[in-house]
Amino acid sequence: MPSGRGRGFPALLATAAIAVLAACTRSPRPPAERRPVPEPRPRGRVLGWVVAAIVVVLLLGGGAVAYGVRQQRAADRWATALTGGDPDRAPALMLRNGCAGCHTIPGIGAARGSVGPRLSGLADRAFIGGTLPNTPENLIRWIRDSRGVNPRTAMPSTGITEPEARDIAAFLYASP
Repeated sequence: MPSGRGRGFPALLATAAIAVLAACTRSPRPPAERRPVPEPRPRGRVLGWVVAAIVVVLLLGGGAVAYGVRQQRAADRWATALTGGDPDRAPALMLRNGCAGCHTIPGIGAARGSVGPRLSGLADRAFIGGTLPNTPENLIRWIRDSRGVNPRTAMPSTGITEPEARDIAAFLYASP
C-alpha cells in the first residue's frame, strides 16, 4: 500500500513546530550571584507565544487529519484495484448480512461481535479462515461460501453475490 510518510504538508507542519519550539527556548542562565534582577515580562509577549503555540498545535492536528484522510483514500484505491469491489458499499452489506453479529469490524460502530475474529488488518494476514492463503480470490470465496472451504468452520456460508463479496473484500483490505 502506498505510504508517502514524512512528505508534504505534515512534514512542513512538523518543521514549523520545531522552529516555534526553538524560538521559545531560553539560553542558559548565568549563576545566581551574577544574575540581574529580572524585569517583569510584558503580558502581550507571553500571550503572543501562547497563541503561537495553540496555532501550531491546531495546524499539526489538522495536518494529521488531512494525512489520515489521504492515506485512507489511497488504501481504498489500492483495495478497489485489488478486488474489483467498492469499499463504500460494504458497511451496509456487512450489517445486512449479519457480519456485525460475530465480528468486530473497524469503521462500523455497530460491529462489536466477539464470536469470530476481529476483522482489522486483514491485508497483513497470511491466511484467511486459518486455511486459505490470503489472496483477493480466496477472500471473496471465503466470504461467499466459507463452509464449502471448511465444513467445520463456525462461519456460515453467506450466499451473497460475487459483486457484494468483492465490495466486502475491498473494505476489509482497505481497513487498518
